[in-house]
Amino acid sequence: MNETKYFPTTEAIDKAATVLSEILDPTPFQRNNNLSDQYDADIYLKREDLQIVRSYKIRGAYNKIRSIAPSALKHGIVCASAGNHAQGVAFSCNKLQIMGSIFMPVTTPKQKIEQVRMFGKDYIDIVLTGDTFDAANSAAIEFAQKSGRTFIPPFDDPKVMEGQGTIGKEIMSQTQEKLDYIFVPIGGGGLASGLGAYIKAVSPETKIIGVEPAGAPCMKAAIEKGELVELEEIDKFVDGAAVKKAGAMTYEVCREVLDDIVIVPEGAVCTTIIQMYNKSAIVVEPAGALAAAALRFYSDKIKGKKVACIVSGSNNDITRMEEIREKSLLYEGLKHYFIVNFPQKSGAILSFIRDVIGPSDDLVHIQYIKKTNKNFGPALIGIELAAKEDFDLLIHRMEAHGIHYEYINENNQLFEILI
Repeated sequence: MNETKYFPTTEAIDKAATVLSEILDPTPFQRNNNLSDQYDADIYLKREDLQIVRSYKIRGAYNKIRSIAPSALKHGIVCASAGNHAQGVAFSCNKLQIMGSIFMPVTTPKQKIEQVRMFGKDYIDIVLTGDTFDAANSAAIEFAQKSGRTFIPPFDDPKVMEGQGTIGKEIMSQTQEKLDYIFVPIGGGGLASGLGAYIKAVSPETKIIGVEPAGAPCMKAAIEKGELVELEEIDKFVDGAAVKKAGAMTYEVCREVLDDIVIVPEGAVCTTIIQMYNKSAIVVEPAGALAAAALRFYSDKIKGKKVACIVSGSNNDITRMEEIREKSLLYEGLKHYFIVNFPQKSGAILSFIRDVIGPSDDLVHIQYIKKTNKNFGPALIGIELAAKEDFDLLIHRMEAHGIHYEYINENNQLFEILI
């Protein structure tokens, strides 16, 4: 058999479900009234954020580890992960009392590192290496080869794919009506391939829509080119799905079972994180918000349909919330930054506030140092609007009052330096 060709069967996924019943109960499949009203559809959430390790990754990790011979397990295991796979492996190590080395990128949020330690306790050690998952993954594979420990892949493995596929099996047992669409996040493709294979086998008319972050669309790039593609650079913000290269096995399955792939900007992901918390009291990490975030880009097609979204995880670090809010405001066109040249005279800034800032605008940032030996002095100004449409009015007032400014939201290099 070609080692890159493997297609999960319903029988194999059924067996994985039996293995997982040792440690897991099915997660809820719930209708979300807020999303349903927003998109005029029946939107259901598969709540993997409520999983025992707060993500679906425990399914593939435990199923894989339980398939390994005890004689091999006594030497220990190795994995690489940006967080959620690591937690699944750590939990499994503690549960099965086997030693594990877990390689994680140095950029992994602190919250996820601490969760790994909590779940693994004395049965794991953590190695922080590389800036991306792919770098950590390479280091973990090399260590496994040198140490003789068994490597537990995060996605590109039959047993991992079968474990993730149990989500599809659960969904089909939790609903009596035909699903028109299932939106599933993609990192390396383990979840999309396992779930997609099961759903297409038992409900072929259901459309499977993969969702990737705009900063790391490795599966879409591969499918469009017809072969695996390694992205040169990725945005690591959606850390649970920030993968440079999809799996060889998962790619072969995804190209068969996915009906479409939606690319979602990171800012739209942030808006969804905030909305799900504010409106539904659901805490999600960036990758966990991908599926629901994709709905806005499919709103015309899903109207009146029955739709499922996989909420893949909730391991979000609260210290990231200010960054998440900022990215959301920028994406939605509600926050704008300018460099404004003010005349070096008393009352210049006060006049700006009085004449330019609208009644529903909010001056949220100002950085200014008066330079008495010059006629003009630059200030960094941040303005938050109540509505996206207010931007044109703001610009009109600035120009009407002769304000000299540079708009820096769209100047990527300058924006990255200053904001």
